[in-house]
Amino acid sequence: MLESLIAFTGAAVLIAMVPGPSTVVIMRSSVLSGRRAGLAAVLGNETGVLLWGLAAALGLSALLAASRLAYDGLRIAGAAVLVYFGARALWQARRGAVTAAGVPGDPEDPEGAAGAVEGGSGPLGRYFRLGLITNFANPKAGVFAVSFLPQFVPEGWPVPVVLVGFSLLWALIDLVWYTVVV
Repeated sequence: MLESLIAFTGAAVLIAMVPGPSTVVIMRSSVLSGRRAGLAAVLGNETGVLLWGLAAALGLSALLAASRLAYDGLRIAGAAVLVYFGARALWQARRGAVTAAGVPGDPEDPEGAAGAVEGGSGPLGRYFRLGLITNFANPKAGVFAVSFLPQFVPEGWPVPVVLVGFSLLWALIDLVWYTVVV
């Protein structure tokens, strides 16, 4: 088990450090609205990590391996959400919306995303949801959880229990990394 734990920890650290959609959302939230918004996005992202891990533990890996249609549906839905987020960000930048901090933001919220600018108080739930949705739509997180994660389960160990444990470790590693990013 120790070998599996070390190998998984190394893989999780590398996966966390590879920039992706979650990194962009967390950095954007932090830049536009401060540390609290960035940390709320991190917590949403890590909730998504845990939910992906639970889904893998409950058999989503087996379902996706058995059904090409389910796998393709998951990939297409994730890609559609990420394209939507990207198009929305480009549209907002094109419209020239500027926050109180002087950074492009949401034209419907001229005081900065959710009204929070470094130290301000805004609805942090919006950033939590953004982190969560981005994680669900992130192909890297989904693939890691449902196809890569099960490979680390040592022979003879209870798969669901080990997957939940690895998911908790993965979320902790991500939390540490993204807190540094924020």
